[in-house]
Amino acid sequence: MTSATLDHYVLISALLFAIGLFGVLLRRNTLVVFMCLELMLVASTLALVAFSRFNGTMDGNVFVFFILTVAAAEVAVGLAIIVALFRKRQTIQLNELNSLKN
Repeated sequence: MTSATLDHYVLISALLFAIGLFGVLLRRNTLVVFMCLELMLVASTLALVAFSRFNGTMDGNVFVFFILTVAAAEVAVGLAIIVALFRKRQTIQLNELNSLKN
Protein backbone atom coordinates (compact mmCIF):
# COMPACT_ATOMS: atom_id res chain seq x y z
CA MET A 1 0.00 0.00 0.00
CA THR A 2 1.40 3.38 -0.98
CA SER A 3 1.32 6.39 1.29
CA ALA A 4 -0.37 9.61 0.29
CA THR A 5 1.85 12.17 -1.35
CA LEU A 6 1.57 15.94 -1.39
CA ASP A 7 -0.10 15.72 -4.79
CA HIS A 8 -2.93 13.65 -3.34
CA TYR A 9 -3.59 16.16 -0.57
CA VAL A 10 -3.48 19.12 -2.94
CA LEU A 11 -5.81 17.36 -5.38
CA ILE A 12 -8.36 16.64 -2.63
CA SER A 13 -8.02 20.19 -1.35
CA ALA A 14 -8.57 21.64 -4.83
CA LEU A 15 -11.56 19.37 -5.37
CA LEU A 16 -13.15 20.42 -2.07
CA PHE A 17 -12.49 24.08 -2.86
CA ALA A 18 -14.04 23.71 -6.32
CA ILE A 19 -17.14 22.02 -4.88
CA GLY A 20 -17.48 24.86 -2.38
CA LEU A 21 -16.96 27.52 -5.05
CA PHE A 22 -19.56 26.01 -7.36
CA GLY A 23 -21.94 25.70 -4.41
CA VAL A 24 -21.54 29.40 -3.62
CA LEU A 25 -22.05 30.40 -7.24
CA LEU A 26 -24.97 28.10 -8.07
CA ARG A 27 -27.05 27.73 -4.91
CA ARG A 28 -29.75 30.14 -3.79
CA ASN A 29 -30.30 28.96 -0.21
CA THR A 30 -28.41 31.06 2.33
CA LEU A 31 -27.58 28.12 4.59
CA VAL A 32 -26.20 26.06 1.72
CA VAL A 33 -24.06 28.99 0.55
CA PHE A 34 -22.81 29.39 4.12
CA MET A 35 -21.89 25.69 4.30
CA CYS A 36 -20.09 25.93 0.96
CA LEU A 37 -18.03 28.84 2.28
CA GLU A 38 -17.06 26.70 5.25
CA LEU A 39 -16.12 23.88 2.87
CA MET A 40 -13.80 26.29 1.06
CA LEU A 41 -12.17 27.17 4.40
CA VAL A 42 -11.67 23.48 5.20
CA ALA A 43 -10.07 22.95 1.80
CA SER A 44 -7.58 25.74 2.43
CA THR A 45 -6.73 24.39 5.88
CA LEU A 46 -6.16 20.92 4.41
CA ALA A 47 -3.72 22.37 1.89
CA LEU A 48 -1.90 24.34 4.60
CA VAL A 49 -1.52 21.28 6.82
CA ALA A 50 -0.32 19.18 3.88
CA PHE A 51 2.31 21.73 2.88
CA SER A 52 3.37 22.07 6.50
CA ARG A 53 3.72 18.31 6.91
CA PHE A 54 5.72 17.79 3.76
CA ASN A 55 8.00 20.80 4.44
CA GLY A 56 8.64 19.65 8.00
CA THR A 57 7.59 22.94 9.59
CA MET A 58 4.78 24.02 11.89
CA ASP A 59 3.93 27.21 9.99
CA GLY A 60 0.88 25.76 8.26
CA ASN A 61 -0.46 24.37 11.53
CA VAL A 62 -0.23 27.82 13.13
CA PHE A 63 -2.14 29.34 10.22
CA VAL A 64 -4.78 26.62 10.54
CA PHE A 65 -5.26 27.50 14.21
CA PHE A 66 -6.01 31.10 13.28
CA ILE A 67 -8.25 30.10 10.37
CA LEU A 68 -10.32 27.84 12.63
CA THR A 69 -10.60 30.62 15.21
CA VAL A 70 -11.87 33.05 12.59
CA ALA A 71 -14.19 30.38 11.16
CA ALA A 72 -15.76 29.80 14.58
CA ALA A 73 -16.46 33.51 14.93
CA GLU A 74 -17.79 33.60 11.37
CA VAL A 75 -20.20 30.77 12.12
CA ALA A 76 -21.58 32.57 15.16
CA VAL A 77 -22.05 35.89 13.36
CA GLY A 78 -23.24 34.34 10.10
CA LEU A 79 -25.90 32.17 11.72
CA ALA A 80 -27.09 35.14 13.78
CA ILE A 81 -27.49 37.17 10.58
CA ILE A 82 -29.32 34.32 8.86
CA VAL A 83 -31.71 33.94 11.81
CA ALA A 84 -32.35 37.71 11.86
CA LEU A 85 -33.05 37.69 8.11
CA PHE A 86 -35.44 34.78 8.47
CA ARG A 87 -37.32 36.50 11.29
CA LYS A 88 -37.60 39.71 9.28
CA ARG A 89 -38.40 38.30 5.81
CA GLN A 90 -39.65 34.75 6.54
CA THR A 91 -37.28 33.35 3.89
CA ILE A 92 -33.61 32.51 3.46
CA GLN A 93 -33.60 32.33 -0.34
CA LEU A 94 -30.94 34.67 -1.75
CA ASN A 95 -32.98 35.79 -4.75
CA GLU A 96 -35.68 37.09 -2.39
CA LEU A 97 -33.15 38.89 -0.12
CA ASN A 98 -31.89 41.28 -2.79
CA SER A 99 -33.29 44.49 -1.30
CA LEU A 100 -32.03 46.40 1.73
CA LYS A 101 -35.36 48.18 2.10
CA ASN A 102 -38.04 47.07 4.59
